[in-house]
Amino acid sequence: MNIGKYAAGLLAAAPLLASAQSSVTLYGVVDTGVEYVSNVGAGGHGVVRMNTLTGTVPSRWGLRGTEDLGGGLKSIFVLESGFAPDSGTPNQGGRLFGRQALVGLSNQWGQISFGRQYTMLFWATLDPDILGPNAFGSGSLDSYLPNTRADNSIAYKGTFGGLTLGATYSFGRDNANGGPSPSGTNCGGENPADKSQCREWSAMIGWDQKWWGVTAAYDSQRGGPGAFGGLTSSSLRDDRASLSGYVLLNKTKLGAGVIRRENQGSVTPLSELYYIGAAYDITPAFTLAGQVYYLNYQNSDNKAMLYAVRGMYNFSKRTAVYATAGYINNDGTLAMSVSGAQAGANPKPGGQQFGAMMGIKHIF
Repeated sequence: MNIGKYAAGLLAAAPLLASAQSSVTLYGVVDTGVEYVSNVGAGGHGVVRMNTLTGTVPSRWGLRGTEDLGGGLKSIFVLESGFAPDSGTPNQGGRLFGRQALVGLSNQWGQISFGRQYTMLFWATLDPDILGPNAFGSGSLDSYLPNTRADNSIAYKGTFGGLTLGATYSFGRDNANGGPSPSGTNCGGENPADKSQCREWSAMIGWDQKWWGVTAAYDSQRGGPGAFGGLTSSSLRDDRASLSGYVLLNKTKLGAGVIRRENQGSVTPLSELYYIGAAYDITPAFTLAGQVYYLNYQNSDNKAMLYAVRGMYNFSKRTAVYATAGYINNDGTLAMSVSGAQAGANPKPGGQQFGAMMGIKHIF
């Protein structure tokens, strides 16, 4: 009888023991606002709209979890879905979990994971690019930068004191035909007849101290038949080499970097994107940030300068309001929009454009 009571007690406690060793977290961000963009198209008209892709950051929701397997080993998973807050529709080519979908293991030697996940170029620019995925930011000049992810990928990332090492390898970088766009490039790969088709790899090395850090990364994408962006053969590559760093000084953060690109699917394959920015906490609740970007295509008149500024007021750790503005000057035949918040607002070739946005962000 006592044995039966003891066994019943163990069974009753089993769910509690399991929950103590594992955890699942629901999280997300909703970030949207109203944007004005001037000088759109040949007619030069302005447009007022709500954002689809990003405000200060893209909107998303997700689940992440860990289980303690003992001896310092943990299993991990992340499922993260991006969505357009103006309409509620999914982003990333219509994928259910288009931002991340991965499972893996981690211990003191780092983390290895499998699925759809960030390449190392994302981690390399996360701290130095002050405005990052802001509506007026690096994504306006290189739409891949806010979309540095790969399907069918294996990733490793480990930190040892101040040293961080990482790498990814994808057997087929993009299964979604949601384009042509950076989140739907129609390059699924995994073709037994062509081992290079639609492969992706990246590598990163970084060194971080208490008040500064520097990182170098390389990201390489292969093409395939029918792929968008001109990469219609596995012999064609789109490579980016990044060198960047940041400094923390009391209430100020400074960041700078350069990304050199060789895009063999373009008529102007070689380019460099330079950026430098700063963020300053005027008060504990109010932060002012600004950044300058310069895009230069080699052996071409095509160049662009983008200036962006943002002020953000935090009501709490979860809720903030912001105002942001940007100005772009295109040279040559470039027609890049100041805004990466939504497609379809490009100026005429060689045109200038101003953008402004006010919005609200809530983190849960």
